[in-house]
Amino acid sequence: MSKEYYVYIMTNKSRTLYTGVTNNLMRRVHEHKNKLVPGFTSRYNIQFLVYYESTSSIHVALEREKQIKGWLRAKKIALIDSLNPQWKDLSEEWFV
Repeated sequence: MSKEYYVYIMTNKSRTLYTGVTNNLMRRVHEHKNKLVPGFTSRYNIQFLVYYESTSSIHVALEREKQIKGWLRAKKIALIDSLNPQWKDLSEEWFV
């Protein structure tokens, strides 16, 4: 059975961006939304999942995360806009 790894971008009402990687997207988004892990995302109230992609390789996921984190903000926004132009919270129905 192959494992899935996710590179994701989350934001807040001010559109502060956070890029991360996880092997369980639903759990990780829940942690961000509920401020269960101290740090950047809890301090800046990062709670909206606006982009994610998956891969079966942790190495590919970590490289992609590093690549995206190295981009200028405009390129990250273009990536989000390409798949989610409304910046809809892709996880809004997960925790109903």
